[in-house]
This record gives sequence, C-alpha cells and structure tokens, in this order.
Amino acid sequence: MGFESSSSAASNMKPQPQKSNTAQYSVDAALFADFAQSIYTGKSFNYSKSVISPPNHVPDEHITAYLSNIQRGGLVQPFGCLIAVEEPSFRILGLSDNSSDFLGLLSLPSTSHSGEFDKVKGLIGIDARTLFTPSSGASLSKAASFTEISLLNPVLVHSRTTQKPFYAILHRIDAGIVMDLEPAKSGDPALTLAGAVQSQKLAVRAISRLQSLPGGDIGALCDTVVEDVQRLTGYDRVMVYQFHEDDHGEVVSEIRRSDLEPYLGLHYPATDIPQAARFLFKQNRVRMICDCNATPVKVVQSEELKRPLCLVNSTLRAPHGCHTQYMANMGSVASLALAIVVKGKDSSKLWGLVVGHHCSPRYVPFPLRYACEFLMQAFGLQLQMELQLASQLAEKKAMRTQTLLCDMLLRDTVSAIVTQSPGIMDLVKCDGAALYYKGKCWLVGVTPNESQVKDLVNWLVENHGDDSTGLTTDSLVDAGYPGAISLGDAVCGVAAAGISSKDYLLWFRSNTASAIKWGGAKHHPKDKDDAGRMHPRSSFTAFLEVAKSRSLPWEISEIDAIHSLRLIMRESFTSSRPVLSGNGVARDANELTSFVCEMVRVIETATAPIFGVDSSGCINGWNKKTAEMTGLLASEAMGKSLADEIVQEESRAALESLLCKALQGEEEKSVMLKLRKFGQNNHPDYSSDVCVLVNSCTSRDYTENIIGVCFVGQDITSEKAITDRFIRLQGDYKTIVQSLNPLIPPIFASDENACCSEWNAAMEKLTGWSKHEVIGKMLPGEVFGVFCKVKCQDSLTKFLISLYQGIAGDNVPESSLVEFFNKEGKYIEASLTANKSTNIEGKVIRCFFFLQIINKESGLSCPELKESAQSLNELTYIRQEIKNPLNGIRFAHKLLESSEISASQRQFLETSDACEKQITTIIESTDLKSIEEGKLQLETEEFRLENILDTIISQVMIMLRERNSQLRVEVAEEIKALPLNGDRVKLQLILADLLRNIVNHAPFPNSWVGISISPRQELSRDNGRYIHLQFRMIHPGKGLPSEMLSDMFETRDGWVTPDGLGLKLSRKLLEQMNGRVSYVREDERCFFQVDLQVKTMLGVESRGTEGSSSIK
Repeated sequence: MGFESSSSAASNMKPQPQKSNTAQYSVDAALFADFAQSIYTGKSFNYSKSVISPPNHVPDEHITAYLSNIQRGGLVQPFGCLIAVEEPSFRILGLSDNSSDFLGLLSLPSTSHSGEFDKVKGLIGIDARTLFTPSSGASLSKAASFTEISLLNPVLVHSRTTQKPFYAILHRIDAGIVMDLEPAKSGDPALTLAGAVQSQKLAVRAISRLQSLPGGDIGALCDTVVEDVQRLTGYDRVMVYQFHEDDHGEVVSEIRRSDLEPYLGLHYPATDIPQAARFLFKQNRVRMICDCNATPVKVVQSEELKRPLCLVNSTLRAPHGCHTQYMANMGSVASLALAIVVKGKDSSKLWGLVVGHHCSPRYVPFPLRYACEFLMQAFGLQLQMELQLASQLAEKKAMRTQTLLCDMLLRDTVSAIVTQSPGIMDLVKCDGAALYYKGKCWLVGVTPNESQVKDLVNWLVENHGDDSTGLTTDSLVDAGYPGAISLGDAVCGVAAAGISSKDYLLWFRSNTASAIKWGGAKHHPKDKDDAGRMHPRSSFTAFLEVAKSRSLPWEISEIDAIHSLRLIMRESFTSSRPVLSGNGVARDANELTSFVCEMVRVIETATAPIFGVDSSGCINGWNKKTAEMTGLLASEAMGKSLADEIVQEESRAALESLLCKALQGEEEKSVMLKLRKFGQNNHPDYSSDVCVLVNSCTSRDYTENIIGVCFVGQDITSEKAITDRFIRLQGDYKTIVQSLNPLIPPIFASDENACCSEWNAAMEKLTGWSKHEVIGKMLPGEVFGVFCKVKCQDSLTKFLISLYQGIAGDNVPESSLVEFFNKEGKYIEASLTANKSTNIEGKVIRCFFFLQIINKESGLSCPELKESAQSLNELTYIRQEIKNPLNGIRFAHKLLESSEISASQRQFLETSDACEKQITTIIESTDLKSIEEGKLQLETEEFRLENILDTIISQVMIMLRERNSQLRVEVAEEIKALPLNGDRVKLQLILADLLRNIVNHAPFPNSWVGISISPRQELSRDNGRYIHLQFRMIHPGKGLPSEMLSDMFETRDGWVTPDGLGLKLSRKLLEQMNGRVSYVREDERCFFQVDLQVKTMLGVESRGTEGSSSIK
C-alpha cells in the first residue's frame, strides 16, 4: 500500500517565547477530572464541552490528583515488566504483576494461599540479581555503579530460569532504581553489539540526508524527518506536530498510508497534549504505546514506601484512559512519540513532536527507539539553526522597515507611515493598522471604523495609560474591552503602542480560524460523529470554537519591533534636545576611532591567521600571520577570489558551504581549509599547502546587513602532515599511535562496534584516563559520557554523528567540534577528524579519530572580531553621516557672523565654532598610527588661551551642573589675552580630554573641579619667542583608577579602558608638541599637570595679577 507525504511547515514556523503554563495545568486537570467522573458514574464523557467551557476554578485536590495520576499512576503496559530496587543492595521494592510470568517464576512457592498476587508480592525484599544469570547480575551491578546510569542503556540480561533475553532499561528515582524489562527475540540482530550499532548507523544515514538539505526550508526538513522515521519504524502514519505560543498544536508535516484520512493542517486544543505530558517529554524523549486496547498491569510495591513509585521515566508507563480512548476513536492502536527539543532563551524548549501511528499493535525494540531518539537530537540541532536563520531574517526585515519608516517621519507628515508604502503594516504580520494622532484617525487594511478606533483609544488611555509598553492581546474580549463583541471576527487581536499620552499606533488581527485550513475538515461534510467524542475532527472543531474570538498571538520579535518604533516616534515627538551634541559625538567618535585602530593593530599582529572576504568572496583582509604562512603579501592578496585563487581545490566545497551559511547569518566553528603556498613573483606552489582550522563570523554594516565573512584560523599544517603520514602507513598505524613524540596529536580509535580500540599517550595526557581503563569500553556512553563527561546534549549528539558516520564509512566529515571535561574537570574543546580503515574487501574495520586542541590563546575570537568590525562600521557611519549636520552648523555660524549680535553672543558663537572644528578634526584627520609614532602633521594658527578655555569648559558644563559641582578657574588676565601661535585644535583636544576625565572622577554632588594656568619662563629661539605654560586640571578625592593611568603612561601594547587609551593618545600628541603631562596625587587632591612651550609674539611678566572665577 502506498504512502503519501505532504507539509505545511514552511509558512508559519517561527521560534516562540517561553510562557507560564500554570493556568493550562488547571484546565488539563479539570478535563481529566471530568473523564474520571464519567468512568466512575458510567455517563458518557463530552469532550467538546469540557474543552470549550472549562471551569473558572479547579480545586487543588483535582490538580494534585491529575499530576499524581500522570507521574505515579501505578500501571504499566503489558509488553514488558517492571522491577524497582533499592540501591546498592538491589533489594526489590516493587514490581509489576506480570513479572513472574515474564521471568518464568510461576513455579516459585507462594507465601500464602491467596494466589498469583502473593506469588508476585513474595518477590519483594529479595535481591533482584538472583532472578537473572550471574553474568547478567554483574552487568546490572556495573551499570548501577555509574552516576549517569542511563548512558549504559540497554543492559542485556537473561532470566535465570528460562534463559530468555531482555533489554533492561535502567533509571534512578527517589526510592532507588527502576528496571524496565522488555523481552528481546533470541534471533534479533539488535541483541548483539553489532546489531545495536547497526541501528545507529541507520539513524546516521538519515541524519546525513537532513544535513544535505539546502538551508532556509523548514518544511523540507520536516518532510524528510517523517520519511526517515517511517522508514526506520514502519508506522502507517508519521506526523510532525508543532506547538504554538498559545500551546495549541498543529500538524505541519505528514506521511501516511494512502487509504488513511489526512491530518496535515489539523489544529487541536492545548488540552489534547497536556502540560504534564509535555513536561515528561522533555525528561523522557521517546514514548511508545504498543497496544492501546491492552489491559494495563498493576505495580505491586513494598508497604515501607510512603507513596506510589514514580514512573515518569519508565518506558512501560501505561497511558491514561483518556488518551487510549482518543487513539481508539481515530483508528490507531499503537503509537510512537518522539520529542523535538530546541534551545530556548533560558532553557531547552519542547518545540513539538514527531508522532507515529499504526492501525495494529506494534513494538519497536529499544535499540531502534534509541536510534530514533538520536535522529531527533540531530533534527533538533538542524531545526535550531533554521529557526535562528528565520529569526535573523525576520529581524533584518523589521529593522529595514523601521529605517524606512523613520526616513518617512523625517521627510513627510506623521500620517505617511500609514498612507504610504512601505507602511506600518509591513512592520509585523497583521490584517490592518491605524494611527490615532491629535484627534485624527488614519486607517489601512481590515480595521474598526474611525469612531470605534477612537473608542478603543479612549479605553486604552483610561485602562492602560500607565503601561509604558502599551498593550498586546490576541483577544480583546479576554482583555476586557467592552466593545470587543461589536467588532466581530474581523478584529480580535490588537497591538497598541502609545506614542504620547493620547496618541496611538494600532495593529489589528482577525479571527485565527480565518487563516486555518485542514483538508480533513471537508472530507466528510455529512459526518454524523458525536461532537462529544474524542477524535481529531472534534479536536479541530473544539479548537475553532476556543479560537473563535482570538487572533494569532503576537510574537516576542513582533512586540520588540513595535516597541522600538514606538520609542523612535515618541522621541521624535517629545524630545527638546538638539539633534547633534558636539561634545558627545566628538567623544564617542574619538573613543570609537581609538578602539578600532587598536583592534586593527591587534588583528594585524595576531599570532593566528585572520583573513576576510566581501560578499562576493574576494579578499578584503589578510593579516601578517596569513601572509607569512602562505608567502602571499597582503597587497597581493587583496581583491583575489579566496575560492578560485587561494584555497586548494579539495577544500573549495567546504569553503563554499562556509560562505553560503555565513552570508545567511549562520556561523561555523572548526572547519579545515587547505590554502595554497606562493613562491617567487607570487606564483602558486601547487606541490605544497598550509592547513588552517577556521571559525567563520559574519561582518555587518551599521544597518545589520551582512557585507562579508571573516575567518579566524589556527595553523595545523604540521598536525595534518602527521595525519597524512598515518593514512599512508595504513597497516603500520601503530608506528604513529604508539609513538611518544610530543608532536603526535591525541588519537583514539573505534572498532566497527563503537568500542575503543586505540588510545595513544597524547590522549592519556589530555584526558587523564589511561589506555587500559578505556580499551574495550563503548565510546558513546562509557568513554565519552561516564569517563569524559560531555559538555551538553548537543555536544554529545555532534560527537555521536561523527563517530557513527566514521565507522559507517559514509559521508565522513572532514572535521567537527567535540567538547568534554577530562578526569580533572578541565574543559577541552577540540576539532575531531575521522579516518576510516578498511580490509581488503572494503569493509570498515576501525575508524581513527584525531583531536586538534583549539588554542584559545592563538589569536582573536570571533566575538572580538565581530565587536571590532561592528565598531568599525559604527565609526564609518558616524564619519559619513555627521558631515551634513556639521555643514549645517558651519553654515549657521556663517549666517550668525554676518548678522548683528551682542558681544556675549559672539563669544558663544566662537565657542561653538571651536567645538565644530574639534569634531571635524576627529572625523577627518585623526591618524592614531601617526600619533603613536610621533609623525602627525601639526597645523599653525594664531589663537588666545581664553578661546580654548571657553571651549573646553563648555564641553563639561552639563556634567558639572548634573553633579551640582563648581568649576574654579585661576588664570591671569594677561595670560588669557596673550597671542599664541601653534596647533590650536589639537591643544584643545588634549586639554578637553584631560578635563573631561577629571570631571568624571571627581566626587559628587557638591564638589568642585579646578583649572589653573600659569607662566613659568620665557625662552628665545632662532624662530621666535616661546613661553613655558603650566596647566593644572584639579579635583579632590582619591583620583583616577590605576588601570586608566597605566594605560596612559606605560609603554605596552593593548589597553584596559577606552578612557585610558584616549589619555595615552593625548599624552603622545602632547609630546609631539614639545610638551609633557604628569598625574600628581596629594593628600586631599589630585591633578593633571601639563608643561608646554608655546610660541608667542609678546612678552609677559610671570608674576602678573591673577584673575579667578567660580562657575557653578
């Protein structure tokens, strides 16, 4: 019989936020209480009524009973038996009624005449290991000795009396250890280690298919996984369920037997998969029901236990009667549910389920279920990347729309964001939008009429006016809006953003049902099914009824986009501050320039190869280490195609994959690339190459558009040479593996059954585990799990993929990342390279794995590079965009100069003009490298100190007033008026920087800051007369931080604080101007002292009358 496959996943799969599910627990508990009551009274259970009209209040005892029934129901499925034992004695604490039947203990003498129950109860208290063969008992003891007992599942055991084999699946609970015993067929290949590994190899082939899919298509990913699960398990129907933000579910992909009704597109209420069940799926990610019609078996337990045994993680836990009845009504007898778990913001999140249904009883052996779980872990990783990519694309689109809307606000009237395209409807998914501004209303799309919008705004002002973030709801009825009913299905949800106390932006969404289609809903228009029966059709009907007054929920990313636009508009409407703050921009630009230049220097001198390409793949970055390794100078490398001219042909596919993913926002770690070496006249040397292990990171402009890719590498040429030699040796591999040469990397090997067969000296040193401790042990679970604890589930999944792909010999990855902790608890991050070894028949007999330890100190990390690139983009943006406002300021200055203004106004104008020139100098002509080397060109102009004083004081006055601090100025009047000759703007830069740092570190409030300038002596030179001036910037208190002063005065590479770097550059610039600066700490005050010789045309007496002032 044929199978049909289809999907609707691509249209509406987006990451959803975590939310509290306490209320949903109450609804679930009420539904289960209704079902239990119907069983007790014999009355029919009306499913639809219970879902559509849940009670407002659920007694606490109902919730407690519901959770207890789910977790400690005391019933198991009859396809296996359960035994609970005490640790470490293995004394039986409880067991299922069918245990004696399964283990062949029917001849066991009864302790009383009351029958079978006593035969089972008579086993309580004995050592469970005595029920199995001695070797089986030893295996159980070994498993129990490990902390992570589940990593060794399944343990193969045999009954002592019948010799029948069982899969023992162990896990710990509060009372001890629970053993689920599932019978295994004697001829089952999975009984052998090779058979169990074969199941994993099947899963790996399915994983390879997932990995080969092009990115950006979640629908194709879901379609592929349902096909693979169906192929592995043989179920009649396999579906992907997705859980939406409001907890309701949707079938987004399906493969089914052609004669079965389709469920693709089916939506069902949140209660169909209760919250407690969802929680359990995160704990135990595989759930199998073999036969929903089979009678559950009771678990008998010792009277010493105070409460029923916890069966949360039991593979045999019986389903609730409500669920089995639902399965029977839909014609399903057996099912298999596999959890899809992805990373949330704070913790893991159950994104959905892959569910298989079968029309007859079906048992899937544990090794094959474990392979399916492995497949789901890999699927979750792949899905996580797709969700991140989708989120980045959505965020990018929202930012682009925000930018366009802001441009509209600057160019046009406020109403343009509604009346023009793109408009506010393009910001988030909605059916309509409105702007209510100064009593007027602009509407677009499906919206209430103007009077209704005004009424809604009045209600928002009265009830949500104090809410700084506005209101978002998927149901105006539930939100309490009195006019919600009159709006009908056309307007159910609203997102409202207040841009002032009475002005609002509003987005509207219609009824959810209008956007939902399900093929199964129209297949039987005359269906006479009882609406109260639990069935997919009644689930869909109940969902539509529950959702009839609701819209699709607003996603976190959409709320953030709305909130950002609201802040932009509110700022533009209410701000009275000038658009351009000269001092702030100058300071920010100076700090950015300093930071970027320092980062460029660090990248250039890094000991790691760092190179970059633009969006077309042409090289735009090539540091000294890369040039040294390849023999190609940066000047020659720039503009070349990395793929066509630099990378060896065998690495082109890996590079193209890296570039493709990075340009879509997906970054990768530890990918090996082979680069060509270049000889004389920059001719490529085809006989040799260099190997680098690279991490990719995206380069973005200030609007977050991806403009290129940067690669941070690690030179592994020598290690690769050893690996290549190893490959050439083939049979004589022990020459390298057993070598004690320190250049030999850590190497281990797996046989065809995933057991450790080699473990070299470097591996012993790295992990702390000796060869004799790990040889023969299972690499997954024991070696990497019990001994070397893997960092997280994702790291374990990636390692398993590499391991099984290696021993399967199919699609062996060139390198992958492995993360674990050694015996001492030290974190190890390494690149794992696999190399298979085959016999003369071509069969894989072992696989060697080489670890290349990732050297964290070899260079810059991707986050650092991204930060520097982002800062460079910000600096470029500031330098470019600030020119027009500066031109405007300059033009305004010219107009004011030609007009009639008072003397004080002219002084203000001169100060503003000096600030403008300071900004221009920073933006256009500051060259940090020249400052460092003392080669910056100095300008010459005539100026007076009073002008510089006014300018630098103006740049700190706002800070002083905010801190309620005084400024004390002590400068002789003749010094203020003395005509001087030199680079006024650069002197102004230096003194402004020193004064700003003094103000920043003065105690406040009610403190003071001082400036004094005094002449020391006059000097005559061939080119004129000079005066030695001494400047002091003074403040009380403890003084500047020591790390800032170290940055300023110590001759070292790098810096700790941005302010320290700025002060260092000021010191260097001052030294070029024949000056020097020192920082003096006294008992009650500290100060910068600047000594500078400045050319002057007039003489001055050093003991002139000093003028002083105090400005507050």
